[in-house]
Amino acid sequence: MRYGSKIKLFLIVAIPVFVLCSCRNAKNDVIPDVYVNFTIDLLDPQFINLSAMGGSDTIDGRTNNWGYRAEGFNGNGIIVYTGPDEYYAYDRTCPHDYAVNGLSVKVKIDPVDFTSAVCPQCGTKYGLSVFGTPVSGVSKYPLKNYKTRFDGRYITVWNN
Repeated sequence: MRYGSKIKLFLIVAIPVFVLCSCRNAKNDVIPDVYVNFTIDLLDPQFINLSAMGGSDTIDGRTNNWGYRAEGFNGNGIIVYTGPDEYYAYDRTCPHDYAVNGLSVKVKIDPVDFTSAVCPQCGTKYGLSVFGTPVSGVSKYPLKNYKTRFDGRYITVWNN
């Protein structure tokens, strides 16, 4: 193998690895951090939508009197979604409108497709089953994700 061929091979392998690693570490989370920490009891009839895969529900400070612990950024609330193997939680603030225009716009669960959330301002549709990434529209940022844990009855949502 010639010297030039070795360099080309190295670049063909190294550049994609570098790009993938740098993208994984990139800060795509444009919504500022706020304290989030609450636990949902799936036996509570209020959360019946979360008992089946593909179900979703919105949580805010008024839910079960959780107050600021469940408000998300700027009091917009949080979406909890039931995935095939785990639960996902997302801030309801549209990252596109916040990053581009400084607006705090609340996304809403799509009334036709419960596996998506839509921003009424920019029109971006976010896939709840794909980590809140934009599936259509202008946004290049995913919804802010919160950590979840499920123990068979309780879903805990928090961040650090």
